[in-house]
Amino acid sequence: MNKLTYKNVHNRFKLNGVHFNGKELYDKAYVFVKEGDAHEKALGHFILEWFDGKEYIEMTTSGTTGTPKKIHLQKAAMVNSALATGDFFDLKPGDTALHCLPIQYIAGKMMLVRAFILGLELDYVVPDSRPLDITGKNYDFAAMVPLQVEQSLAELDQIQKLIIGGAKLNATLVEQLKTLPVAIYETYGMTETITHIAAKKIQETAFSLLPGIHIATDERGCLVITAPRICEEPLVTNDMVTIIGEKQFIWLGRYDNVINSGGVKLFPEQIEEKLATVIPQRYFVIGKEDDTLGEKLVLVIEGEPYTIAPEVFGELDKFEKPKEILFIPHFKETATGKIKRKETVA
Repeated sequence: MNKLTYKNVHNRFKLNGVHFNGKELYDKAYVFVKEGDAHEKALGHFILEWFDGKEYIEMTTSGTTGTPKKIHLQKAAMVNSALATGDFFDLKPGDTALHCLPIQYIAGKMMLVRAFILGLELDYVVPDSRPLDITGKNYDFAAMVPLQVEQSLAELDQIQKLIIGGAKLNATLVEQLKTLPVAIYETYGMTETITHIAAKKIQETAFSLLPGIHIATDERGCLVITAPRICEEPLVTNDMVTIIGEKQFIWLGRYDNVINSGGVKLFPEQIEEKLATVIPQRYFVIGKEDDTLGEKLVLVIEGEPYTIAPEVFGELDKFEKPKEILFIPHFKETATGKIKRKETVA
Protein backbone atom coordinates (compact mmCIF):
# COMPACT_ATOMS: atom_id res chain seq x y z
CA MET A 1 0.00 0.00 0.00
CA ASN A 2 1.33 3.46 -0.93
CA LYS A 3 2.08 5.83 1.92
CA LEU A 4 -0.55 8.52 2.42
CA THR A 5 0.82 11.97 1.52
CA TYR A 6 -0.60 15.46 1.31
CA LYS A 7 -1.10 14.92 -2.45
CA ASN A 8 -3.71 12.21 -1.84
CA VAL A 9 -7.38 13.08 -2.26
CA HIS A 10 -9.71 10.36 -0.93
CA ASN A 11 -11.99 8.81 -3.54
CA ARG A 12 -15.04 9.53 -1.34
CA PHE A 13 -14.26 13.26 -1.04
CA LYS A 14 -16.96 15.65 -2.22
CA LEU A 15 -17.01 19.45 -2.23
CA ASN A 16 -20.49 20.99 -2.31
CA GLY A 17 -21.95 17.76 -3.68
CA VAL A 18 -19.36 17.14 -6.41
CA HIS A 19 -16.65 14.43 -6.47
CA PHE A 20 -13.12 15.72 -7.13
CA ASN A 21 -9.79 13.94 -7.51
CA GLY A 22 -6.55 15.86 -6.96
CA LYS A 23 -6.22 17.21 -10.50
CA GLU A 24 -9.90 18.14 -10.72
CA LEU A 25 -9.67 19.94 -7.38
CA TYR A 26 -6.59 21.84 -8.56
CA ASP A 27 -8.37 22.86 -11.77
CA LYS A 28 -11.47 23.91 -9.81
CA ALA A 29 -9.27 26.06 -7.58
CA TYR A 30 -8.21 28.08 -10.63
CA VAL A 31 -11.87 28.67 -11.47
CA PHE A 32 -12.54 29.81 -7.88
CA VAL A 33 -9.62 32.25 -8.00
CA LYS A 34 -10.58 33.70 -11.40
CA GLU A 35 -14.37 33.71 -11.18
CA GLY A 36 -15.46 33.08 -7.59
CA ASP A 37 -16.69 35.46 -4.94
CA ALA A 38 -14.47 36.42 -1.99
CA HIS A 39 -14.86 33.22 0.06
CA GLU A 40 -14.43 31.02 -3.05
CA LYS A 41 -11.29 32.93 -4.08
CA ALA A 42 -9.85 32.33 -0.60
CA LEU A 43 -10.62 28.61 -0.92
CA GLY A 44 -9.05 28.50 -4.37
CA HIS A 45 -5.86 30.18 -3.19
CA PHE A 46 -5.45 27.64 -0.37
CA ILE A 47 -6.03 24.64 -2.66
CA LEU A 48 -3.42 25.98 -5.10
CA GLU A 49 -1.01 26.49 -2.20
CA TRP A 50 -1.66 22.94 -0.97
CA PHE A 51 -0.74 21.40 -4.33
CA ASP A 52 2.10 23.84 -5.20
CA GLY A 53 4.90 21.27 -4.66
CA LYS A 54 6.23 22.84 -1.44
CA GLU A 55 6.28 20.65 1.66
CA TYR A 56 4.84 23.38 3.89
CA ILE A 57 2.39 26.26 4.11
CA GLU A 58 3.21 29.57 5.77
CA MET A 59 1.03 30.81 8.63
CA THR A 60 1.10 33.52 11.27
CA THR A 61 0.75 32.26 14.85
CA SER A 62 -2.10 33.44 17.06
CA GLY A 63 0.21 34.54 19.87
CA THR A 64 -0.79 31.69 22.22
CA THR A 65 2.86 30.75 22.78
CA GLY A 66 4.31 34.27 22.51
CA THR A 67 4.47 37.17 20.08
CA PRO A 68 2.71 36.37 16.76
CA LYS A 69 5.22 35.27 14.12
CA LYS A 70 5.46 33.61 10.71
CA ILE A 71 5.93 29.83 10.84
CA HIS A 72 6.05 26.97 8.34
CA LEU A 73 3.56 24.14 8.93
CA GLN A 74 4.55 20.89 7.24
CA LYS A 75 1.81 19.50 5.01
CA ALA A 76 2.67 15.99 6.21
CA ALA A 77 2.00 17.17 9.78
CA MET A 78 -1.35 18.60 8.68
CA VAL A 79 -2.25 15.21 7.21
CA ASN A 80 -1.27 13.56 10.52
CA SER A 81 -3.45 16.05 12.40
CA ALA A 82 -6.39 15.23 10.12
CA LEU A 83 -5.92 11.49 10.71
CA ALA A 84 -5.77 12.01 14.50
CA THR A 85 -9.00 14.02 14.37
CA GLY A 86 -10.62 11.26 12.33
CA ASP A 87 -9.59 8.65 14.92
CA PHE A 88 -10.66 10.71 17.93
CA PHE A 89 -14.09 11.67 16.58
CA ASP A 90 -14.65 8.40 14.66
CA LEU A 91 -15.09 10.12 11.29
CA LYS A 92 -15.57 7.76 8.36
CA PRO A 93 -15.41 8.10 4.55
CA GLY A 94 -18.72 9.42 3.27
CA ASP A 95 -19.56 11.30 6.48
CA THR A 96 -21.02 14.74 5.81
CA ALA A 97 -19.31 17.86 7.15
CA LEU A 98 -20.04 21.59 7.21
CA HIS A 99 -17.20 24.06 6.60
CA CYS A 100 -18.27 27.50 7.86
CA LEU A 101 -14.96 28.96 9.10
CA PRO A 102 -12.69 31.53 7.40
CA ILE A 103 -10.18 29.61 5.27
CA GLN A 104 -7.44 32.18 6.05
CA TYR A 105 -6.96 30.70 9.54
CA ILE A 106 -5.66 27.26 10.43
CA ALA A 107 -9.06 25.99 11.64
CA GLY A 108 -10.58 26.76 8.24
CA LYS A 109 -7.68 25.22 6.34
CA MET A 110 -7.83 22.03 8.40
CA MET A 111 -11.55 21.47 7.81
CA LEU A 112 -10.75 21.18 4.10
CA VAL A 113 -7.67 18.99 4.69
CA ARG A 114 -9.68 16.63 6.90
CA ALA A 115 -12.32 16.35 4.20
CA PHE A 116 -10.07 15.30 1.35
CA ILE A 117 -7.80 13.12 3.51
CA LEU A 118 -10.63 11.33 5.34
CA GLY A 119 -13.09 11.25 2.42
CA LEU A 120 -15.76 13.53 3.86
CA GLU A 121 -18.59 15.09 1.88
CA LEU A 122 -17.94 18.75 2.62
CA ASP A 123 -20.29 21.70 2.19
CA TYR A 124 -18.24 24.91 2.06
CA VAL A 125 -20.28 28.03 2.86
CA VAL A 126 -19.68 31.68 3.66
CA PRO A 127 -18.40 31.95 7.28
CA ASP A 128 -21.65 33.52 8.43
CA SER A 129 -22.91 33.81 12.02
CA ARG A 130 -25.82 31.45 11.13
CA PRO A 131 -24.27 28.95 8.70
CA LEU A 132 -26.93 26.25 9.06
CA ASP A 133 -29.52 28.67 7.65
CA ILE A 134 -27.53 28.69 4.40
CA THR A 135 -27.80 24.95 3.71
CA GLY A 136 -30.75 23.72 5.81
CA LYS A 137 -29.10 20.27 5.83
CA ASN A 138 -28.02 17.73 8.47
CA TYR A 139 -24.33 16.95 9.07
CA ASP A 140 -22.26 14.29 10.79
CA PHE A 141 -19.51 16.78 11.71
CA ALA A 142 -18.96 20.53 11.90
CA ALA A 143 -16.66 23.08 13.52
CA MET A 144 -17.78 26.51 14.72
CA VAL A 145 -16.64 29.44 16.82
CA PRO A 146 -18.70 30.44 19.90
CA LEU A 147 -20.48 33.32 18.13
CA GLN A 148 -21.79 30.97 15.42
CA VAL A 149 -22.90 28.48 18.06
CA GLU A 150 -24.73 31.18 20.03
CA GLN A 151 -26.54 32.41 16.91
CA SER A 152 -27.42 28.86 15.74
CA LEU A 153 -28.81 27.28 18.91
CA ALA A 154 -32.18 26.44 17.34
CA GLU A 155 -30.52 24.61 14.42
CA LEU A 156 -27.65 22.78 16.15
CA ASP A 157 -29.60 19.52 16.33
CA GLN A 158 -28.87 19.25 12.58
CA ILE A 159 -25.29 18.29 13.56
CA GLN A 160 -24.25 14.94 15.07
CA LYS A 161 -20.78 16.00 16.31
CA LEU A 162 -19.82 19.64 16.78
CA ILE A 163 -16.40 20.97 17.76
CA ILE A 164 -16.05 24.52 19.08
CA GLY A 165 -12.80 26.48 19.18
CA GLY A 166 -11.31 29.92 18.74
CA ALA A 167 -12.41 31.32 22.10
CA LYS A 168 -13.55 30.15 25.54
CA LEU A 169 -17.22 29.23 25.89
CA ASN A 170 -19.06 31.24 28.53
CA ALA A 171 -20.94 29.42 31.27
CA THR A 172 -24.40 30.55 30.12
CA LEU A 173 -23.85 29.17 26.61
CA VAL A 174 -22.48 25.89 28.00
CA GLU A 175 -25.65 25.38 30.06
CA GLN A 176 -27.79 25.95 26.95
CA LEU A 177 -25.71 23.51 24.92
CA LYS A 178 -25.99 20.77 27.54
CA THR A 179 -29.72 20.46 26.79
CA LEU A 180 -29.17 19.65 23.10
CA PRO A 181 -29.13 16.10 21.65
CA VAL A 182 -25.74 16.74 20.03
CA ALA A 183 -22.21 15.54 20.89
CA ILE A 184 -20.58 18.93 21.48
CA TYR A 185 -16.86 19.30 22.17
CA GLU A 186 -14.74 22.23 23.26
CA THR A 187 -11.28 21.97 21.71
CA TYR A 188 -7.80 23.02 22.81
CA GLY A 189 -5.13 23.96 20.31
CA MET A 190 -3.40 26.71 18.37
CA THR A 191 -1.82 27.40 15.01
CA GLU A 192 1.48 25.80 16.08
CA THR A 193 -0.29 22.51 16.91
CA ILE A 194 -2.30 22.61 13.65
CA THR A 195 -5.59 23.20 15.49
CA HIS A 196 -6.69 20.93 18.34
CA ILE A 197 -4.51 18.46 20.22
CA ALA A 198 -7.21 17.80 22.84
CA ALA A 199 -10.97 18.03 23.23
CA LYS A 200 -13.61 17.61 25.91
CA LYS A 201 -17.36 17.17 25.87
CA ILE A 202 -18.94 20.32 27.27
CA GLN A 203 -20.32 18.32 30.23
CA GLU A 204 -16.76 17.38 31.23
CA THR A 205 -14.01 19.28 33.05
CA ALA A 206 -10.88 17.62 31.65
CA PHE A 207 -9.58 17.71 28.08
CA SER A 208 -8.61 14.35 26.55
CA LEU A 209 -5.60 14.11 24.24
CA LEU A 210 -5.81 13.12 20.59
CA PRO A 211 -3.73 10.08 19.50
CA GLY A 212 0.03 10.66 19.42
CA ILE A 213 0.04 13.62 21.83
CA HIS A 214 2.10 13.69 25.06
CA ILE A 215 2.07 16.42 27.70
CA ALA A 216 3.99 17.69 30.73
CA THR A 217 4.26 20.97 32.66
CA ASP A 218 7.19 23.34 33.04
CA GLU A 219 8.37 25.07 36.23
CA ARG A 220 5.54 27.63 35.89
CA GLY A 221 2.88 24.92 35.75
CA CYS A 222 2.31 25.62 32.04
CA LEU A 223 1.49 22.97 29.46
CA VAL A 224 4.32 21.53 27.35
CA ILE A 225 3.13 19.59 24.29
CA THR A 226 5.18 16.85 22.62
CA ALA A 227 3.64 15.68 19.34
CA PRO A 228 6.36 14.41 16.99
CA ARG A 229 3.94 13.72 14.14
CA ILE A 230 2.67 17.32 14.27
CA CYS A 231 5.40 19.54 15.83
CA GLU A 232 9.12 18.93 15.33
CA GLU A 233 10.01 20.28 18.79
CA PRO A 234 8.18 20.24 22.16
CA LEU A 235 5.90 23.27 22.37
CA VAL A 236 5.90 25.35 25.56
CA THR A 237 2.61 27.21 26.08
CA ASN A 238 1.47 29.90 28.50
CA ASP A 239 -1.56 27.84 29.57
CA MET A 240 -1.55 26.76 33.21
CA VAL A 241 -2.98 23.26 33.63
CA THR A 242 -3.45 20.37 36.03
CA ILE A 243 -2.46 17.06 34.41
CA ILE A 244 -4.56 13.97 35.15
CA GLY A 245 -2.86 10.68 34.27
CA GLU A 246 -1.21 10.49 30.85
CA LYS A 247 -4.13 11.46 28.63
CA GLN A 248 -6.02 14.33 30.28
CA PHE A 249 -5.58 17.83 31.68
CA ILE A 250 -7.69 20.58 33.23
CA TRP A 251 -7.12 24.08 31.85
CA LEU A 252 -6.76 26.66 34.64
CA GLY A 253 -6.00 29.88 32.77
CA ARG A 254 -3.33 31.87 30.97
CA TYR A 255 -0.05 32.38 32.84
CA ASP A 256 0.18 35.94 31.54
CA ASN A 257 -3.31 36.70 32.88
CA VAL A 258 -2.71 35.41 36.43
CA ILE A 259 -3.15 38.08 39.10
CA ASN A 260 -0.96 37.93 42.21
CA SER A 261 -2.97 39.87 44.77
CA GLY A 262 -1.64 39.97 48.31
CA GLY A 263 0.22 36.70 47.70
CA VAL A 264 -2.89 34.92 46.37
CA LYS A 265 -2.84 33.66 42.75
CA LEU A 266 -6.10 34.49 41.01
CA PHE A 267 -7.08 33.00 37.63
CA PRO A 268 -9.16 35.58 35.72
CA GLU A 269 -10.80 32.99 33.48
CA GLN A 270 -12.21 31.11 36.49
CA ILE A 271 -13.57 34.32 38.03
CA GLU A 272 -15.09 35.35 34.70
CA GLU A 273 -16.88 32.02 34.45
CA LYS A 274 -18.54 32.61 37.84
CA LEU A 275 -19.82 35.99 36.63
CA ALA A 276 -21.14 34.73 33.29
CA THR A 277 -24.78 34.49 34.36
CA VAL A 278 -24.96 37.85 36.17
CA ILE A 279 -23.21 40.33 33.86
CA PRO A 280 -24.93 40.57 30.47
CA GLN A 281 -22.29 42.71 28.74
CA ARG A 282 -18.84 41.58 27.62
CA TYR A 283 -16.33 41.82 30.46
CA PHE A 284 -13.03 40.54 31.79
CA VAL A 285 -10.95 40.83 34.95
CA ILE A 286 -7.36 42.00 35.02
CA GLY A 287 -4.65 42.88 37.53
CA LYS A 288 -3.71 46.51 38.17
CA GLU A 289 -0.63 47.65 40.08
CA ASP A 290 -1.40 48.40 43.72
CA ASP A 291 0.86 49.68 46.53
CA THR A 292 -0.70 47.45 49.19
CA LEU A 293 -1.59 44.22 47.35
CA GLY A 294 1.02 44.26 44.60
CA GLU A 295 -1.83 43.78 42.14
CA LYS A 296 -5.51 44.45 42.69
CA LEU A 297 -8.28 42.72 40.78
CA VAL A 298 -10.20 45.01 38.41
CA LEU A 299 -13.45 44.13 36.62
CA VAL A 300 -13.65 45.70 33.15
CA ILE A 301 -17.10 45.92 31.50
CA GLU A 302 -17.87 46.99 27.94
CA GLY A 303 -20.47 49.75 27.59
CA GLU A 304 -21.93 52.67 29.51
CA PRO A 305 -21.44 52.86 33.32
CA TYR A 306 -24.17 51.59 35.64
CA THR A 307 -24.48 50.64 39.30
CA ILE A 308 -23.74 47.00 40.13
CA ALA A 309 -25.46 45.49 43.17
CA PRO A 310 -23.14 43.72 45.68
CA GLU A 311 -25.07 40.44 45.33
CA VAL A 312 -23.77 40.15 41.76
CA PHE A 313 -20.49 39.05 43.34
CA GLY A 314 -22.12 36.54 45.70
CA GLU A 315 -20.55 33.50 43.98
CA LEU A 316 -17.02 34.89 44.27
CA ASP A 317 -14.55 34.02 47.01
CA LYS A 318 -13.22 36.81 49.23
CA PHE A 319 -10.09 37.45 47.15
CA GLU A 320 -11.95 37.14 43.82
CA LYS A 321 -14.19 40.16 44.41
CA PRO A 322 -13.11 43.17 42.31
CA LYS A 323 -11.46 46.08 44.08
CA GLU A 324 -12.33 48.39 41.18
CA ILE A 325 -14.81 48.39 38.27
CA LEU A 326 -13.99 50.05 34.94
CA PHE A 327 -16.41 50.71 32.08
CA ILE A 328 -14.89 50.89 28.58
CA PRO A 329 -17.09 51.90 25.59
CA HIS A 330 -15.53 49.37 23.18
CA PHE A 331 -13.06 46.53 23.78
CA LYS A 332 -10.06 46.12 21.50
CA GLU A 333 -9.94 42.77 19.67
CA THR A 334 -7.66 40.58 17.59
CA ALA A 335 -8.55 39.73 13.98
CA THR A 336 -10.23 36.54 15.25
CA GLY A 337 -12.38 38.37 17.82
CA LYS A 338 -10.40 37.64 20.98
CA ILE A 339 -10.36 40.51 23.49
CA LYS A 340 -7.02 42.29 23.87
CA ARG A 341 -7.11 42.74 27.63
CA LYS A 342 -4.03 44.86 28.25
CA GLU A 343 -4.52 47.08 25.20
CA THR A 344 -8.17 47.69 26.18
CA VAL A 345 -7.26 49.18 29.56
CA ALA A 346 -4.02 50.90 28.48
